[in-house]
Amino acid sequence: MVRKDAIIRLHKQLLNRRDELKKLVTDSSEGSSASQESVEDSGDAAIRETRQGLESHLAEIEYNELMQIRRAISLIQEGRYGHCENCNKSIPIARLKAVPYTMFCVDCAQQRESMGLSSQDVHSDWENAYEFEDRLNDHEVRIHDLDLEK
Repeated sequence: MVRKDAIIRLHKQLLNRRDELKKLVTDSSEGSSASQESVEDSGDAAIRETRQGLESHLAEIEYNELMQIRRAISLIQEGRYGHCENCNKSIPIARLKAVPYTMFCVDCAQQRESMGLSSQDVHSDWENAYEFEDRLNDHEVRIHDLDLEK
């Protein structure tokens, strides 16, 4: 029962954070449409561009967090929340409290980090990866190489 109660509290936290992030993402996208009417020198332009770059990067981080939170909420609704996506072991409540949208236990998260994978790379799109790699390799396609009978 303790785990279930903790997950209910985490669900409420995730919903609140989701709503905050939705507002931030919406506000940042609306704020970026403001036009520059004043004359600026090259220093002002550099500062503005740097600020826009930082704001864009922060918006991307917030959007990624929002996507992870939405995934965690859907896992709660499916009854699969709190289990590692890699090894399927229960993720300790202490870890879920620290990072409520985590999909991995500490061991699997460390293993993924050492392999250079992020927490967003839960389900890789291998078909697109192969297509991308094929596009990088220039090779001639001949008509007899294609399977036209499908």
